[in-house]
Amino acid sequence: MALIWWNRALRISIAAGLMIAFWGASPVGTPSLAQSPTTSPSASYDESIRALQYYRYKRVAESGPERGRELYYFKCWQCHNEFQKTAPQLKGLYQHERLMSGQPVNDETISEKVKNGGPWMPSFRHQLSDADVADVVSFVREKCCWDPENPPPNPQYHASPVPTLEPENGNVRGGPWGFVRSAGGAPARAVRGGVEGVSEGRPLEGIMVQLRGQQSNITTTVYTDEKGRFEFPKLRAGPYTLRIVRALEFRPYQRLSVAIDGSASRLEDIALERVTSGEFVPANWDIAAQLAGAEMVWNLDGTAQEKRTFSYGCGSGCHTYGQILRNRFDERSWRLIVTKMTHWTGSLLLFEAVPNRIPAEEQDIIVKWLAKVRGPDSKDMGYQLLPAPRGPATKAVITEYELPRLVTAPHDVAPDSRGNIWFNSHRTAYIAKLDPRTGIVEEYKVPSTPGANPGQHWITVDKNDKVWFSENWSHKLGSFDPKYQEFKHVQLPHFGRPINAPGAGNLALAPDGYIWEARAGAVNKIDPQTGQTVNKFLLQKVKSAYGNELSADGNYFAGGSWPEDWMIFVDIRKGEVFELQTRTPRTAPKRGGFDPEGNAWFGGAGGLLVKIDAKTHQVSEYRPPTPGVSFYECLPDKNGEIWAGALYAGRIVRFNPKTDRWTEYVLPEPVSHDRRTWIDNSTDPVTIWYVDHDGIMVRIQPLE
Repeated sequence: MALIWWNRALRISIAAGLMIAFWGASPVGTPSLAQSPTTSPSASYDESIRALQYYRYKRVAESGPERGRELYYFKCWQCHNEFQKTAPQLKGLYQHERLMSGQPVNDETISEKVKNGGPWMPSFRHQLSDADVADVVSFVREKCCWDPENPPPNPQYHASPVPTLEPENGNVRGGPWGFVRSAGGAPARAVRGGVEGVSEGRPLEGIMVQLRGQQSNITTTVYTDEKGRFEFPKLRAGPYTLRIVRALEFRPYQRLSVAIDGSASRLEDIALERVTSGEFVPANWDIAAQLAGAEMVWNLDGTAQEKRTFSYGCGSGCHTYGQILRNRFDERSWRLIVTKMTHWTGSLLLFEAVPNRIPAEEQDIIVKWLAKVRGPDSKDMGYQLLPAPRGPATKAVITEYELPRLVTAPHDVAPDSRGNIWFNSHRTAYIAKLDPRTGIVEEYKVPSTPGANPGQHWITVDKNDKVWFSENWSHKLGSFDPKYQEFKHVQLPHFGRPINAPGAGNLALAPDGYIWEARAGAVNKIDPQTGQTVNKFLLQKVKSAYGNELSADGNYFAGGSWPEDWMIFVDIRKGEVFELQTRTPRTAPKRGGFDPEGNAWFGGAGGLLVKIDAKTHQVSEYRPPTPGVSFYECLPDKNGEIWAGALYAGRIVRFNPKTDRWTEYVLPEPVSHDRRTWIDNSTDPVTIWYVDHDGIMVRIQPLE
């Protein structure tokens, strides 16, 4: 388990890098500067590593218009989508003779506009290199604009993959194994005049060892124990890539073609060389790209108040910390970005937030802190790493599945009776089904509503294998029958919200087939065939719930009312409604579920787990070992243990409330953007599934 080893407050998030508004006067152009923290690689990391591709906007393509598509999505789309009224549309831009500034339309003038910005547009000259700008311009010229009906394919996904994992249930051991140790002979630095010499080789605990078969969609990661020993599940014979993952205090280690013979054979021992004899690792871009968000914030300059203000104002779970901290802007540009993000709502940023999400004085703190730590001339010092996993936290197998499309913002997961895992997309027109035995994904395109951006929020599968989902931007309830390949849509109440404002988010499906949602000052029971409210429980204090949860027997409803600090608990049989406030300000409970004793649990965006006692209605709060995290949700398993993704820490947490014991499973990727967990209670120990916002399906199999 991870230990508490610092006192600084952390956490952040804000969709940095937005707007390319082609209007207003342009300041004098300056040469583009390098990306942060530095551009010199630390050694020889394989740049196909997902975290490195994400950091440099190279997941879709290495260069050209397709890479420009990815850059456009992160830098331009929020302001230049087809529904925006505050910025010009860029589709067909090259068919016009002149920009709104009067300059001619050509690659040079558009490049300068991107670099220099305007009165309402940030300047990208400190963030994007000349090559980056050229890729964006080529996309605007040749393929503009972003199309949520057709997001880009994932080059790492194989439509006909080669199976690697043996499909038997409970396959967590019995495959290739080996040992990892530190390499001896490196100079050991003396401290305060102490003994100098050479380091000794010794077993390394908590090192993540990873295998991925060639032409496979499946990557398997295991951990070393206290003796430095690791053991994989049973794997099929074939060539694999072996990699040590995120052991950033050591030099990169990778073998591109390791022959696995399908047996429990011993692999060649692995000796890792330290990057430095000191306690800090170099602040190079390829190391920064592999740090978890909370890890990065811990290393940045600033007070606890600055970091906490930043985290609460921006860290609600809409995106990763890396989406912000890989950027460089001057203070004027950061102010434009923060203002846009905090004054407008939804992925499309179309509607003004009333009231504003954070007070003006806190917004100013965020802007000035960002300008300080991610300004044009900001430099990071050496990084101190979060503790590696130890003991129980090394007893797990992590399996990652590639998905066929990128930048779709996957949101929720749900199983069907055939062992498939369904998931949805928050910003595109697809739901999909993963077969975990093969790694093959089947996609189903959801019919779009004219005038509404496609995208879903919540997804579940009923006892008849019908898939239900909410369409957040069109405010509809959708269903899909896989047997007949048939979609149906029912319009839900708008509750006073316009199309493309968040409207149909996290719903709950009752055992009797009705839909439940707390909105407009009431807990509403909705007929899924008509979309009409058939019953309601009025609320006195709370207006709505972000998370809507029902107990397995359908007798209790509970909801977390983020961004407020309230929760709802309803005894449906008795008609009793309880509105309960958290003890800690800005706990911000969101989504959750019920434990076997009927208690309701919620993950709080403020970084706490929260419980409502079903009998006493007392509220209890629990703080995880790693500070600076946020929770989008949490879910109890059959044993009463609580599981949640520690957003921005690259960890999945497991909490036993009976023993007050926390276990944190460090993930191979520096993200843990888990917005809905599914727990397979049929296995022993239980199995955890979630789909990451970054675009991978993840399975966690604890060994104990």
